[in-house]
Amino acid sequence: MNKQAIIVGGTTGMGKATAELLLKDGIEVTIIGRSDKNLKTTEEELSKIGTVKTVGLDLFDSKQLQIFINNLNSTTPNLKYLVNAAGYFSPKLFIEHTSDDYDLYHNFNKAFFFITQQTAKIMKDNGGGSIVNIGSMWAKQAIKATPSSAYSMAKAGLHSLTQHLAMELAEHNIRVNAVSPAVVVTPIYGAFIEEDKIEEALQGFNDFHPIGRVGRPEDIAKTIHFLLTDQSSWVTGAIWDIDGGVMAGRN
Repeated sequence: MNKQAIIVGGTTGMGKATAELLLKDGIEVTIIGRSDKNLKTTEEELSKIGTVKTVGLDLFDSKQLQIFINNLNSTTPNLKYLVNAAGYFSPKLFIEHTSDDYDLYHNFNKAFFFITQQTAKIMKDNGGGSIVNIGSMWAKQAIKATPSSAYSMAKAGLHSLTQHLAMELAEHNIRVNAVSPAVVVTPIYGAFIEEDKIEEALQGFNDFHPIGRVGRPEDIAKTIHFLLTDQSSWVTGAIWDIDGGVMAGRN
C-alpha cells in the first residue's frame, strides 16, 4: 500500500516545505490550494521529487468543500497523513473588525474540522494515521504591534481541537498534534506587505526571537514531518512551540 498524505494549503510556505519532506519518504502527496498559478507551479516543482497531485479548492465555498470531502474515499483511499496548513493573516485593531473579517478566519477552522472528520474515518479504516495542525504563537501570546484578535481566537480554537481529537481518536491509532510558530518568512504576510518585500520587512523581527532570527518554512516543516511519522509515535495532543524561543521569553 502506497501511503498517501493531504496537505491543505500546501502550495507555499510551511505546507509546501512539508510536502517536499513527505515526497522524499516515498509518500504520495495531494496538495490543496486555491490559486491555479501556485498549484501549477507547485506540481511542476514537486513532481520532480515524487508522486504529487494538486486540487483546486476554495475552502470558503461550502459546495466545493462538500464535493471534495465526499470524494476523499475514492481519491485518497490509502490516506495516512493530514496537515492543515492553509491560513491568512492581516493585523487589524479589534474595534475595527467586521463580521467578514471574523468569518474569514473562522471559516478556515470550519473547513479543517470537516476535512479532518472525513480523513479520520479513512485513517480509522486504514489502521491509523497522523494529523498535524498549524497553529500560532499568537494563540498563546498577544502582541500589541500585530493586533490579531479574530486570527488568534481561531488559532486557539485549532489548538483546542487538536487536544480533543487526540483524546477521541487515540483508540483508532490516530495521533493529532499541532505546531505553534512565531514569525516565519512565508507568503501569508502578503495580505499587508508587498510580496517582494516580505523577506526584508520581517528581518525587523529577528531580535524579537531569543534565538536571534525569524523562522524559515523548513524550520517548521521538519517538526511537522517528525510529528507525522513514527519517530514521534508516543506523541499526541501536543502543541509544540517552534518559535525561536519566543514563548520562553522575548528580547
